[in-house]
Amino acid sequence: MVRVLVVHDSLLMRSALAQLLLSSEGFDVSSMSSRGVEPDEDDLPPDVCVVDGECLAGEEEPRRAPYWRLGGTGLIVLTAPERPGVLRRAFDAGALGFVNKDAPSQRLISAVHAVAKGERFVDEKLSVALLAASQRPLTARELSVVSRAAQGASVAEIAGALHLSRGTVRNYMASAIRKVGARNRVDAIRIVQSAGWM
Repeated sequence: MVRVLVVHDSLLMRSALAQLLLSSEGFDVSSMSSRGVEPDEDDLPPDVCVVDGECLAGEEEPRRAPYWRLGGTGLIVLTAPERPGVLRRAFDAGALGFVNKDAPSQRLISAVHAVAKGERFVDEKLSVALLAASQRPLTARELSVVSRAAQGASVAEIAGALHLSRGTVRNYMASAIRKVGARNRVDAIRIVQSAGWM
């Protein structure tokens, strides 16, 4: 019996994914939102975690490691090829499985079986996107400046938070705008967000 944990912030999607996996024999399935992914020391870790790629955002420094950071738990990420930033975060998190959100349901079941055996599973529609995701267009500092700008922070607030001068913040923003081919700051934020880089 393969223990599978489904992690999705939408209750409807979480329930649907759990029911899909329960329809296939050999799976013991549980589910939770990403905000509840702090394992208890007494819990038996799942063999496989099926995680919506959007749930990987913002977990750079979790208080405790989520299940998929524990040894012996295989990570499968559900995402779309248009979101290279999500693919990059999934790869950096050690994902063994990458399943396209638009794939037939059997692909997810096949991915769980493969990852439970320790094998890698990459949906063919994500393979090219995964290669493209290896080349993030922005540096970590540029990305942090754009992320803070997306939250509505001014140049002065970003400079204070990142311990930079205002001119340096403007330079990072200009560089990010140029690298993503944006017309301005707002366009750069839109491009970076739609690609899933933040």
